[in-house]
Amino acid sequence: MAMAMMVAASQAWAREISVQEAVDRVQQDTHAKVLNVRTLQIGKRKIYRIKILTPGGQVRVIEIKADQK
Repeated sequence: MAMAMMVAASQAWAREISVQEAVDRVQQDTHAKVLNVRTLQIGKRKIYRIKILTPGGQVRVIEIKADQK
């Protein structure tokens, strides 16, 4: 019983992705050129703010939460 509770609890914890994983995900999803990456700490949350240049020439900012489930 205790083991089942530990397994369930560990699955609920979020895994923090690295900045490189966030950049790779954005590049794969958008096919854009990454211009800048900033790591922000907002309260207890870490957010990666990624500025991209889209294939159409638009500059966009995408925010990725570091804690992924």
